[in-house]
This record gives sequence, C-alpha cells and structure tokens, in this order.
Amino acid sequence: MIELKNVCKHYKVAKRSSGLSEAVKSLFRREYTSIQALDNISFTVRDGEAVGYIGPNGAGKSSTIKIMSGILTPDSGTCFINGRVPWRDRTAHVQEIGVVFGQRSQLWWDVPVADSFDLLRDIYRVDGSAYRRTLGRLTELLDLGELLRTPARQLSLGQRMRCEIAASLLHEPKILFLDEPTIGLDAVSKAAVRSFIRAVNKEQGTTVLLTTHDMQDIEALTERILLIGKGRILLDGTLDELKRRRPSQRKLTVAYNGDKLPAIEGLSILKDEHSRAELLLDTELLSVSEAIARISAQAEIKDVSVAGESVEELVVSLYREYRI
Repeated sequence: MIELKNVCKHYKVAKRSSGLSEAVKSLFRREYTSIQALDNISFTVRDGEAVGYIGPNGAGKSSTIKIMSGILTPDSGTCFINGRVPWRDRTAHVQEIGVVFGQRSQLWWDVPVADSFDLLRDIYRVDGSAYRRTLGRLTELLDLGELLRTPARQLSLGQRMRCEIAASLLHEPKILFLDEPTIGLDAVSKAAVRSFIRAVNKEQGTTVLLTTHDMQDIEALTERILLIGKGRILLDGTLDELKRRRPSQRKLTVAYNGDKLPAIEGLSILKDEHSRAELLLDTELLSVSEAIARISAQAEIKDVSVAGESVEELVVSLYREYRI
C-alpha cells in the first residue's frame, strides 16, 4: 500500500543573467528563486494496482517518484509505503521496490550485463537458487539471451531498457516505479516492454506506478490515472471515467464521389480535401447511423470509418482544461 498525504517539496534554483560581469557578481552574491515542485500531494495506491502518473514536464512526477523511492526527503507531509517511511527505512524499503528511470542507468557501463546482475544480487542479498530462477524467467520473457554477455555500453537503447527492467526485478520487489521506461524506444521494443510489465502486474500482483508522456503506455498498462500539474494532483480516476468527462464525440472519415461536401446539419466538417472529409459528430445529438444517412443523402459514400477520441487527445484536452 502506498499512501501520500500533504507532501510538499520545493527547490532553490540559482539565477543570473548572461555575461562576464554577471558571472563575476554571482561569485559574491547569488540570487535564488524558489520552485514549488510538490504542493500538498495526497493519494493512495492499493496493492496490485497499475497506475499512470501523468502531467507535463516540470509537473512534479519525478520528484514524487524520488520521494517514494527514498532518494528525496519532502519538506513536509507523510509518505508510508508498506508501513515504512522511505527515506527513514531505506535499507528495508529498497528490498521491496524496483525503480527504472528511463534516462538513468543502474548497469555498470564497461562490464557484461550478467556481471551487473550478479553485483545487484549481492547488494540485495538474493538467495542463489531464487536468483537463478528469477533470472531465467526474466531472460526468457524479455528475450535477453546474448545480451547478458554484452557490456552495457554496446547495447542499443531498446536492449538496455530491457536489461534495466530486468535489473529492477531481480530481487522480486512488491512495487515497481517506472519513470518513462519506453523513452526513445522503437515500436518493437516498446511492445516487448509493455507486454512484460503487464504480465508482471497481472500474474505476480506487482504494484506498478508509471510516469510517461507516451499515452499508448498509459492505455496499454494502466486503468487508473493520476494527473499532476504545477505540483498538485488535479484528477484521479479510471480511463473510462476520464472519457465520460468529455462530450460523446466521434470523428467520421468519409471517402465520397464529388468535390466538396455541403454543410450537413448536426456535423462539423474539420477537413475536406480530394474527395475525403473528416467530420466531428456529437452522439448525444445525433447517432452514427443517422449521421451516415445524412452524409449519403448529400454524396455517394465510397468508404467510411468511425473513431472516438484517442487517449492522447483526451490528455491534451485535460491539460488545456486545467491550464497546465
């Protein structure tokens, strides 16, 4: 169980103008500005949940992860994870968590990945038989194979991220914190990482807290979303609940015979070029079948497709709604 209540964190950041004279002045007198990274953050994550923690750059996502990992100490507020305070009981706490930072590595750069794994086994004091069993399962599921014999510096980004995720799970943690785990990965690597994380969550009951800007990660891996902006939790709900907040809109893409569609009652024409039009439909005012009937009354339809608002479009609209 993860419980945060009224957690606050601010940073002092040095500021100065450009130029040599300003650089000299800063040697004797520095000016600082205070940035409120987290402002009374409160939420709870139950055991076995997979939660997407989303927000724009600078919203406070990574600061929250670092506090829950025990790396940072908040200015005020409380954080209990499985009954422990992360920054006070770090040794016992890290035995039960795995952390992956997409832009940080826990692998030693110049040695084979297997050597890094062996060192992590010793750091976490994992029993030999349990380690071999876990490593074998991770190797199979993440298709590590020959990667174990390769120095980390010679791995591609996708290969390294698969090894990073395996490294975070060698001690079989109860909670997995993922901070942009698919950043920069190609489509094949993303699919492999998503499939594995989903399996760990569903089959082993591992609690997953995921921060990412890739909305396909959110849709594939989580059911609940926490939206953070300007250091505050703005929204907490399931994907279905978030979709119900939006008007019941559908986008119709129509290929037809003719030059341009005329205005059609109940439909907004977003784009109409080369006998292909995109129209916006509010299903609370007009059903899809009625909309298609009205279009066919104006032009001969060659093809039509209907799509709802994507998760990415939904999140962008939420950012606009909350002005973050």
